[in-house]
Amino acid sequence: MSVIMTFQANADADAMERYAAEHPDEMQAVIQLAQQHGVIAHRFYGAEGKVMVVDEWPDPETFQHFFEEARPRIEPMMGASGMQGEPEVTFWRKLETGDDVGWAD
Repeated sequence: MSVIMTFQANADADAMERYAAEHPDEMQAVIQLAQQHGVIAHRFYGAEGKVMVVDEWPDPETFQHFFEEARPRIEPMMGASGMQGEPEVTFWRKLETGDDVGWAD
């Protein structure tokens, strides 16, 4: 079963959007690499002083292989967003609770 990966960092969400707008080719290069590695879904989210990536991957190892290869491209992106400290990466498994809504139940 796939996992949800969250990548949370103290960073400026507006700066992240500016970077994406100014470097669309770089953003596409990273997502294309993720697709080659098997990413199922991907999105960025922002809040006051925080940036979060939410991905769905086949398993944690697949993400880790992607991240090792993509890190030289991702680090400048996160640096441009003013990322402070190390990001927190968490892998989440789906719980069977019988109350699913959405995501193709």
